[in-house]
Amino acid sequence: MGKVKLLLDVIGDLRSLADSLQAVADAVADGGAADTELTTTKEPEKAGKTGKAAGRNTAKKEEKPAAKQEPEEKPLTLEEVRAVLAEKSRAGHTAEVKALLNKHGADKLSEIDPAEYAALLAEAEVL
Repeated sequence: MGKVKLLLDVIGDLRSLADSLQAVADAVADGGAADTELTTTKEPEKAGKTGKAAGRNTAKKEEKPAAKQEPEEKPLTLEEVRAVLAEKSRAGHTAEVKALLNKHGADKLSEIDPAEYAALLAEAEVL
């Protein structure tokens, strides 16, 4: 069942992407229409959608401007930190990654306090 939910999320994201591409194509066809016209034109179409995908699409569009203004508001997740550290480890810095984990008082990433993720990533970036 987890795979089905994942596929449904991917389909919702693809629909959202298609809507965004359509909006860009419409703007280009109109000769660079104002953003306000584009948003008011597209919002009634989204209001007609039903289901989780329509709500998620609206939420994503509302979050984007906030993310541009204040990128530090979003807390780092374990998965994001793990991805960066795994990439550093694959690049041949396994010993340095382990040293960073030990420096933060843990043998495993899962033992590190989420409040320290930003500092850990900052140190990992210099590797």
